[in-house]
Amino acid sequence: MMARRGLPIWLASTARRFARDRKGVGAIEFAIIFPVLIMLYLGAFEITIGLSVSKRTTRAAGSIADIITQQQSVTKSSLTDIAKAAPAIFAPYDSSGLSLKVTAIQIDGGANPKVLWSWAPSGAAPYAKNSTVSDVPTDMKKANSFLIRAEVSTPYTLLVFAPNFMPAETRTITISRSYFYRQRQNDDIPCGDC
Repeated sequence: MMARRGLPIWLASTARRFARDRKGVGAIEFAIIFPVLIMLYLGAFEITIGLSVSKRTTRAAGSIADIITQQQSVTKSSLTDIAKAAPAIFAPYDSSGLSLKVTAIQIDGGANPKVLWSWAPSGAAPYAKNSTVSDVPTDMKKANSFLIRAEVSTPYTLLVFAPNFMPAETRTITISRSYFYRQRQNDDIPCGDC
């Protein structure tokens, strides 16, 4: 009988001692905060790599458009050679899913942009000739002018965000950039076989 009455007193005194004891507070706080710190670190890593891939996508689109606008004329073969610059710009990142489209845009006297020719590494023209181009920036829609548009897109798969719990399709983001450049010489840049 006596042992039963002593149990509640012992539990109460143990609970009071536990409430006053501060020796393990640091360990408990660390155990709570550690997963948050790891997530912040990995998130910063992912953002850094993603921004680097985005910057290289921008640089590839701008460089390809710039090189093309320096030419007096182009062919499918010369466009293929120019497009080889993109994987070099993406190094050391994977460029296997890289997509590239080049479009020559003729703007008529009414400031209506139309496709003069287009090219993609696959060989097929990505846009029909004389189709309307809707995404030309307003400040570049000058009557009787010519533009080259380079479009580059690449898939970026998150490296460390739940790699074993989510399929790669869910962790993949497509980064796309378009650049418009004016020709440097002549009135346009013809493509003899596009």
